[in-house]
Parts: sequence; C-alpha cells; structure tokens
Amino acid sequence: MFEGAMQAVNNREEEVAMVNDIMEKNLELIGSTAIEDKLQDGVSQTIHYMRKAGIKVWVLTGDKIETAINIGFSSGLIDDDML
Repeated sequence: MFEGAMQAVNNREEEVAMVNDIMEKNLELIGSTAIEDKLQDGVSQTIHYMRKAGIKVWVLTGDKIETAINIGFSSGLIDDDML
C-alpha cells in the first residue's frame, strides 16, 4: 500500500498521507531512547538480552545508511549474518 502511494504520479503527497493515517492507528509506544555518537555502557548487552527475550527493537535514524549500519553493529542490533 505504501509503495503504491510513493509511486503515484498524481497526488503523491495526499496518497502517502492517507496511507500513513491508515498505518498509524492504535500504535503503542513501549519505550524510547536516543543515542548520539557513543553508546552508553551496557547498551549493547541490554539490546542483546531484549532480542533474546523476543522483544522487537527498532532503530530510526535520519542519517546516512552507512551510519545506521555502524550504529546497528556497535549496539549489537545487527551482525554479519543479517547483511
């Protein structure tokens, strides 16, 4: 649905906004944190335990893909098998 809206030739912004309105209903934020440049002590271990417990962890970054990958590796969110 989102990909179709992004590929719309006419009224793309309206189409994307409509899809976002549909998708962004009944979301529940469990927690959030911010990381800047250097991880705090224990972050990678905490993420490891969260993933081991079956908790889904998402990272959002507005930076370049290379930076996101580096953060993913340093935080233990991703490893070589995931790329």
